[in-house]
Amino acid sequence: MTSFMLSGTTASKISSQLTHLRHQMGTPAVGMVLTLVVVCGESDQYDAVRAATEAAREHPSRILVVIPRDSEEPNRLDAEIRFGESTPGEVILLRLYGELTRHADSVVSPLLLTDTPVVAWWPSDCPEVPAKDPIGMLAQRRIIDARSAADSVKAITGRGRGYVPGDTDLAWTRLTTWRSLLAAAFDQPVGKVKRGTVEAVPGHASALLLAAWLGERLGASVKVSDSPGPGLTAVKLSSADGDITITRGDGRMATLSRPGQPDRRVALTRRPTSELLAEELRRLDPDEIYASAIQKLARTHKS
Repeated sequence: MTSFMLSGTTASKISSQLTHLRHQMGTPAVGMVLTLVVVCGESDQYDAVRAATEAAREHPSRILVVIPRDSEEPNRLDAEIRFGESTPGEVILLRLYGELTRHADSVVSPLLLTDTPVVAWWPSDCPEVPAKDPIGMLAQRRIIDARSAADSVKAITGRGRGYVPGDTDLAWTRLTTWRSLLAAAFDQPVGKVKRGTVEAVPGHASALLLAAWLGERLGASVKVSDSPGPGLTAVKLSSADGDITITRGDGRMATLSRPGQPDRRVALTRRPTSELLAEELRRLDPDEIYASAIQKLARTHKS
């Protein structure tokens, strides 16, 4: 992998250096399918870059990592370009100082790939309304993560009030395997569900979303209750024909129980951030099911 440092630089100089490196290494930009803009602090950038790079193995991307630094320093832009066999696409770390920390979009805009979608990801702190953020306004999809917030319950329940089509939350993406398994539980006819419970460690954002989604889909009251964990541990639905339950006590394997059916053991592993991110990059259209769930949660949750 080639790493090239540019101190006190500009977006045009970064673009020129990228063109030079591509010609030198014989890897044109036409193979990249999107631009992923990652906005994070210095302490989060290592994990964020690693997850984004792993996701880019499935979705070759130009990854722009925006790292606001000291806003009290004079205006300066430092860049680090990572390019080579171990890095799918291109990775550019942009460290902003001074007034540039408040105008990151002016740095990012000239570096976006032309005629390709833009996805913005805030792995930690995120704007209250991502679509109104200057970086968010450049993107077709905006990915945030309630789990990274100091109060994940407050974060996830507030998402619906500022929702704009194109928003999503990794708290929702973590539920994909749970939702798939729950859908499979209804492959055979089941009586109307009267009520349900989602069990998880206290303050689990995904549990609240899952309960909202189930409640809306089933037309039943679905509550959230605490468990020792790890993470999300059980879903219990009471129907006219008996109980449907999914229990997962170790974060890896789950047991699906249905009326009149033998119990079924299934893999239900807690997935790394790179897999969650790769899943979100597969679809760039608005997620209407997420929108429906998050808006229901905003209407019904009592703080």
